Parts: sequence; structure tokens; C-alpha cells
Amino acid sequence: MSVQASAVLVTTQNVVPEVTRRSANFHPSIWGDRFLTCPSNITENDSHTELLVQQLKEEVRKMVVGAADKPAKQLKLIDAIQRLGVSYHFETEIEAALQHIYDTYHLHGDNENEDDLYTTALCFRLLRQQGHFMSCDVFNKFKDNKGKFMESLIGDVRGMLSLYEATHLRVHGEDILDEALAFTTAHLESLASNLSNLVATQVMHALERPIRKGLPRVEARYYISIYQEEDTRDETLSKFAKLDFNLLQKVHQRELTDIARWWKDLDVPKKLPFTRDRVVELYFWILGVYFEPQHFLARRILTKVIAMISIIDDIYDVYGTFEELQLFTKAIERWNISAMDELPEYMKVCYGALLDVYNEIEQEIVKQGYSYRIHYAKEAMKTQVRGYFTEAKWFHEGYVPTMEEYMPNALLTGAYLTLSTTSFVGLGEIATKDAFDWVSSVPKIVIAASMICRLMDDIVSHKFEQKRGHVASAVECYMKQHEGASEKKAVAEFQEQVSNAWKDINEEFLRPTAVPMLLLTRVLNLARVMDVLYKDEDGYTHAQIMTENLVTSLLINSVPI
Repeated sequence: MSVQASAVLVTTQNVVPEVTRRSANFHPSIWGDRFLTCPSNITENDSHTELLVQQLKEEVRKMVVGAADKPAKQLKLIDAIQRLGVSYHFETEIEAALQHIYDTYHLHGDNENEDDLYTTALCFRLLRQQGHFMSCDVFNKFKDNKGKFMESLIGDVRGMLSLYEATHLRVHGEDILDEALAFTTAHLESLASNLSNLVATQVMHALERPIRKGLPRVEARYYISIYQEEDTRDETLSKFAKLDFNLLQKVHQRELTDIARWWKDLDVPKKLPFTRDRVVELYFWILGVYFEPQHFLARRILTKVIAMISIIDDIYDVYGTFEELQLFTKAIERWNISAMDELPEYMKVCYGALLDVYNEIEQEIVKQGYSYRIHYAKEAMKTQVRGYFTEAKWFHEGYVPTMEEYMPNALLTGAYLTLSTTSFVGLGEIATKDAFDWVSSVPKIVIAASMICRLMDDIVSHKFEQKRGHVASAVECYMKQHEGASEKKAVAEFQEQVSNAWKDINEEFLRPTAVPMLLLTRVLNLARVMDVLYKDEDGYTHAQIMTENLVTSLLINSVPI
């Protein structure tokens, strides 16, 4: 054999077959290094603002307590306080006021505004939000002798809007509220073009996003601008809400700077270029789960965990070969630094970062005496990765599962079981071991939030995903199982399931609740984030325009005073 021929043979033998990988061509971060720096020092002006906020807060507190003998006025004030995003300052006072209204005016039928649609619907919504079961029968008096809602209500836009908002607190079997939703939606849509600018804006906003499905911070930012234009506004409350929003925004900006620096140190765009570079959007996501200043640790933990989930999701969905995914799944089951040796280089980056995040979490919670919580957090992540691997196996085999096979696994890979469990980890003593056992048992409210997450995601993202090659989504599974079913029919079916899931969430909020309301609210807020980011498009993967505007309004632009 000639030297040349043997060289060719050696070369051929040493060639590593090129791995064909899919690409999603995710757009790069739209923020660059914008959030890497933040004015961290509290200025003299900030200190002055904080003092003023404390004074205004005291005045608002007196207003809430002082309105006890005028329930209609008190309800309206509580509504404004909640919608302006400052109710976290007055939880005790609001709880006491609504309990009193429930006991006195609801249970004993002593309601001074029995014929007023606006107040009846407002009372219903606020009591239901607080976990009190107020019967939907209170709306029977607004029906005519044919069992239809009275035509005379149509001209009462304020009342119609209040009823519309109340219907989103409905539970299963409340047909009158289903009817009320259809009635108010149809008439508000037709009325909108003939209303004054301010009222039309509120109607259109409510039709797009009712209060129950809105993120408290996003809605506060919107409502602050509406409230200042209202003739009935209270100047003290208006000023308090604006100043408080801006102070809290600075807290969030500082937190995001820390998170952005952590992400920068991981060097995700360079080391894992196939993944979505969306750490700012992920912080926004978790800000939707809890925005209150005292939950800073919980936010940091959950943001880092969801960032790792996003990377792992893209490894399984986009980049990893089936053989690599087998190795990664085994490494997650082992959860040990030594398991990293068998992984390809890009997976080592992710796996090492994941272990670091959970070690950091463990150190934080051990200090507080909650070491048992890390076990629940890790087990949730392992369960999720098993779900990812099942999807990878289906894709590898070209298998389209039935809906009965798809949904239980899809509820895992949507990540809301992991995020619900992990959302408790950084909270204080209210998240007991019993609460972790409860959330790990996958209760109805967690299934409902996971259902909303999975189906809303699949509806808006399945076409984009199928182009690059992706496991069948709920849409493909449904259409294959129900031969001849159109995509439109599949989507209509899933939207109905999402609507029912919201009713499940509402049921779980009614007293007596399985765990404290503060914990249930984390799961509710996860569902709300989905409605905001995924209602019309995948606002996480494609973060330009809508999501960019939301982030800007919450984390860049302050409220004009």
C-alpha cells in the first residue's frame, strides 16, 4: 500500500461522523448589556420619597378603616387600592373589611345597594377573590321574566363592566355567570366605539385582559394612568400609588442587575448559542409570580431555576441528539458532579450551572432552617426532565401519542409543577412541610395552571416548532386521534379546557383552602403569566414588541409623578 493510500485510510478512520442538529434560529437578546448596571445607591431624594410614601400610606390606611360604615364606598376604595398595585401594604385591613362585609351585608342580607349592578358585581368579585363564597344567585334580580338579562342594563356601562369582571371568578355549574359573560362581552364589544375615550379604553382593556387574568404589576402600571383621569379619584391614593410603583421598580431593577450579571458570567450566548437568551424576560415572568419586596429571595431562586429550565428545554427540544439526551437524563437522576464527566462539553456547561444553582439555594435555605425543601425542588426537576426524555423518545421514534398519553407527560414538560413547587422554596415559615407535600401531590390548582400553560403554549407555538422538527404538540395529537378534525376544532376544544381550568383555580381559592392563600396565589400568578405572554403569540420565544413593551413599562420607564 502506498504512503498516500495509507494516509487516506488513517484519515478516513479518524473522521468523526458529523452530528446533524436542529436549529430554531431564536432571535438574540433584545436587551444587550442594558441591565448589567443599575444605580444601587439610595439617593437623598429616594429617602425623601420613602418618608412621603410612609405618610401617604398612613392616610390611605385611615381611609380604608374609616369607610367601615359605608360598605359601597369601602368596596370601591379596596378595588382601587388593589388595582393600583398597593394592596400588599394593607392586607390585614382589607381582610378585616371584606370579612365584615361578608358577615354583615352578605350573610344577613343587609345590603344597602341591592338593586345596583355595579356594587353587587364588585362585592361578588372582591369577596370571591378573598376566598368567600358569595352565591351567584345575587344576579337573578337582574333578569327579566323570560330568564334573560334585562335590556335596561346595556346602557349601564360601569355596571356591565363590573359584571363582566365578576364572571371571571365563576366556578363549575354557575350557568348564570356563563350567560353573564356572553351577555356583557357581546354588548361591551358593540358599545366600545361609542364611548368616551377613557371609558372605551377601559372596556377594550378589560375585554383583552380581565382583572382575574392580569398580572398585578402590569395592571397597576396601566390603572395608575387611568385612575388619575377619573373624576372620582382620590389624590392621596393616586400619588401614593405612583410613588410606591417607582420605589418598588428600583428594587426590581437592582435585583435584575444581579440576575443579569449571573447570566453574563455563565456566558450563555457563546457557550450555549442554540438556546433562547431571555433572562430579562424570565425575570419579568417571575416578577409576575411575586413582586412584593419581601419576596426578593423567592424571586432570585425561581428566576435562576426557570432560566435553567429554559436551557434544558432547548437542549431536549432543539439541540441534543437522542444518545446525548440519554446521558443527560441519567446525569440528572444521579445529581452528582461526577456524572458530568460523561457529558459532551455543552451539556457540562448546563449541568454544572444547574448544580451550582441548587447548591446556592440549599445554602440560603439551610441558614433559615428549611433544609428539607431542597429535596422537593430537586425531585420536581428530575420529574420534569423525565418528561422531556419521554418527548425526545417519541420524537426519535416518530411516534404521535394519543391525547391520553400526551397530556399527563405534557403537564410535566410545561414546567408548572416544577415552578409551583420551587415558588414555595424561598418563602418564609408559611410554606410548611405539609405545604410542600401538598404541592408535590399535584393538586387540582397545579394541574389547572399546568393545563393552561401547556395548551396555551401549544396553540400559539406548534407551527413554529413543527417547522424545525419537534415532538407532536396537543394540536397534532388531537388531529391525528380525531381523524378529520381541523386545527380550528382542536384549538376550540383546548380553549374550552383552558376556560374550565380557570374555574378549577377559582374553586381552589374558596375557603376553607388546602393551604394559605399566599401560596395559592403563586400558582394563580403562574397561570396569569401564561395568559399575558401566550394569549395571542409565544411572547417568550418571540420577545420583540409585546414582551419588550411590558418589560419596558415595568423595569425601565418610571411613572410620571
